[in-house]
Amino acid sequence: MDQLRAMRYFSKVVEAGSFTQAGKAFNVSPSSLSRRVADLEKSLGATLLKRSTRIVKLTEVGQIYYNDVQHILNQIEQSEETVRSYQTTPMGRLRISSMVSFGDIVLLPLLDEFSALYPEIVLDVSLSDELSTLGRDDVDIAIRGGYAPNERVLAIKLMDNSFIPVASPRYLETHGVPENAMALKQHAGLYFKTPTGPTPWLCNKNGQWHDVSGPAVAISNNGAWLAKKACEGEGILMSTRWALASYLELGQLQELKFEHEVAITQSSTMAVYLLYQKQRYFVPKVKAAVDFLVERLQTTNAR
Repeated sequence: MDQLRAMRYFSKVVEAGSFTQAGKAFNVSPSSLSRRVADLEKSLGATLLKRSTRIVKLTEVGQIYYNDVQHILNQIEQSEETVRSYQTTPMGRLRISSMVSFGDIVLLPLLDEFSALYPEIVLDVSLSDELSTLGRDDVDIAIRGGYAPNERVLAIKLMDNSFIPVASPRYLETHGVPENAMALKQHAGLYFKTPTGPTPWLCNKNGQWHDVSGPAVAISNNGAWLAKKACEGEGILMSTRWALASYLELGQLQELKFEHEVAITQSSTMAVYLLYQKQRYFVPKVKAAVDFLVERLQTTNAR
């Protein structure tokens, strides 16, 4: 039995929901395809599919096997693509996943420029702040903020991702400038919400960390909305410098600087990372994107 072919047949039957539709995809008869899957079940000693006249469904063990098979088939497809495309023109669908705010503010404008350089690459971009791994995302490149990821991928630091406190001139005129970091407790707060919850305000004073979070007036995972409220004088905001750059340049917001460090975490390794699987770098479309983004972002932030 050709097990790899049987796995592909089985996977297509699950996706199509019938042997007839799956057979059309491979240009083989439903009965021939059904025999292949039956041989696969026999070799495994397990029933993978519940068959009826109208529909085909996975059994419990079939679902487990299907998930494993999908991972194997994806790996084979990527390996085949690597070989086929080696030293060829960058082309094809490039799947990129990024944090929402970073995608809107930094990544998407750069990808417009990238598309002009590589017109044969079709960009497939997903923006999400959900915590996930590169393997589960089924993407070529992922951009994540936070700590250096602990997964079997290459991680390149693109830029610093530390948070800074800001407020509008209107807010500071009305409520006064906090004399020190500890005084932030008496000020209204606009809090960015991550998948693990709102980011606190922390102060490192004489080697000890203190929570200096003020009373919340708004909490959201929409950075632009929080920045708008900050510009309107509704409170103090902690956000990344790259997200606040345009507001700071226009004078709509100003950075609050204190003798003691203020942050949202006790870790000093917060950064924006570009992630990709090592073997995927040899695919021209992936190499082109990695090299372009690293060069543009690291150069820009080194100035």
